[in-house]
Amino acid sequence: MKYIVTGGSGFIGINLINKLLKNRNNKVLNIDCLTYASNNIALKSFKKSQYQFLKINIVKKNLILKNIKKYKPDIIFHLAAESHVDNSIANPESFINTNVLGTYSILESSKIYYESLKHKNKKKFKFIHVSTDEVYGSIYKNNQKFKEDSIYQPNSPYSASKASSDHFVRAWFKTYKLPIIITNCSNNYGPYQNNEKLIPTIILNAIKNKKIGIYGKGKQIRDWIHVFDHVNALIKISKKGVIGEKYNIGANKTISNIDLTIKICKILDKLIKNKKITSHKKLITFVKDRAGHDWKYALNTNKINSELNWRSKVDFEKGLLKTIKWYISEFNS
Repeated sequence: MKYIVTGGSGFIGINLINKLLKNRNNKVLNIDCLTYASNNIALKSFKKSQYQFLKINIVKKNLILKNIKKYKPDIIFHLAAESHVDNSIANPESFINTNVLGTYSILESSKIYYESLKHKNKKKFKFIHVSTDEVYGSIYKNNQKFKEDSIYQPNSPYSASKASSDHFVRAWFKTYKLPIIITNCSNNYGPYQNNEKLIPTIILNAIKNKKIGIYGKGKQIRDWIHVFDHVNALIKISKKGVIGEKYNIGANKTISNIDLTIKICKILDKLIKNKKITSHKKLITFVKDRAGHDWKYALNTNKINSELNWRSKVDFEKGLLKTIKWYISEFNS
């Protein structure tokens, strides 16, 4: 199979490409504009016969279309996105450009390419749009979970831009019959995540004896899934998913930000003997809460569990320990 992965040098993209290329019959073209959150070094070990990279901003539709036609993919995974909520509050325009206009560019290019295909190749082609649980907004009841048909109520410029991109993808299916599938995933963790995200920030600040800033009182709750589980779900969806459908992807492992921070600190206490402090928990400090901060995200995953026979497999405690050890190793290398 031939794949295009947009944003393949980002956290989830790196892990997806690594997984895809374990099958030597697969080929991947990574299209990424290499922002500050990218890591192109992680993918340089692959052979040119299997892996290609193009530095292109996805808003450049003519270049995108040219390279899609040239590469002739069977499946496009669209991951390219600006994704940091704080940055979206400070600079919403870049999120609109990448997440909305960029998605339009890749959609329209894919439509033109798809319409040019012969019947047998049309039957193989899929456009997998990778989105977030944040499009649904915030949960205010403890036992509530978002389903695929839950109302979209985004509360930040980031989630609003992703919600918009989801709607465009659905419209290109309904209007132009482009064979799409939309996925909405909960918070990811694992290797190669950018240092600005919560778990890497906690780990690296603790290692450096820096304050660990937690918004408000840290009571916000998130559902955490290991990135390996996420990419396995994406691959399963690309093979077995129903065209035009959307799937929630999650691990059903919810924990508050403060409890997660304390858990990481306790693990670090065992792994790193710090002469300056008796416990890494002493580095925790509470800061002014983020504007529009959602209280809780949680996804109902019954659809992907029952229809595609997919479930998360990475145990949270074991996955978190391995992730912490990975960042320690990267910091010391």
